[in-house]
Amino acid sequence: MAMRREGRNPDEMLLTERVVKISRVAKVVKGGRHLSFNAVVVVGDSDGHVGIGLGKADAIPDAVRKGATAARRNMVSVPLKGNTIPHEIVSKVGASVVMLKPASAGTGVIAGSSVRAVVELAGVKDVLTKVRRSTNPVNVVKATLKALSNLRDPEEEWAKRKHLAERVKAYREQNERRAQRTTEFAASPD
Repeated sequence: MAMRREGRNPDEMLLTERVVKISRVAKVVKGGRHLSFNAVVVVGDSDGHVGIGLGKADAIPDAVRKGATAARRNMVSVPLKGNTIPHEIVSKVGASVVMLKPASAGTGVIAGSSVRAVVELAGVKDVLTKVRRSTNPVNVVKATLKALSNLRDPEEEWAKRKHLAERVKAYREQNERRAQRTTEFAASPD
């Protein structure tokens, strides 16, 4: 999953942590069962920057701390349009499919707990969401972050494509002039 990294240092931002899920894992070993914990942690500044992390340790606080550290390393930038997202997007991770749709002002965050954690910490205040197929919190959080990182600002994309179209047009005109000169040169008597 390719994500855009943010240029700002996560240590300088005022970040909020939210634990989405804590799982107890039992591994059967020679001496009996070895218990450990997994924690899915979301970190964000509510201003367009969010990250997720998965921490594993023998104690819950250690797992949460490791998850928060991993989330700070994996921060992405989210383009916002006012209090909502710029366009609708669907993302899939594993068997989880997450749909995010912009909403009008005052709608609020219509989402389940896993999606809500990610979009609220990203700074989105009005959005409609739907999770289809698997509702595994780990995959839902990853799919939501993937969707948010794939959002694009329509004005920036239009400017890029307009610039690209102008370059292609100039390149074609240059090739036409070159081809015309070549045919004129070949047709001229020596």
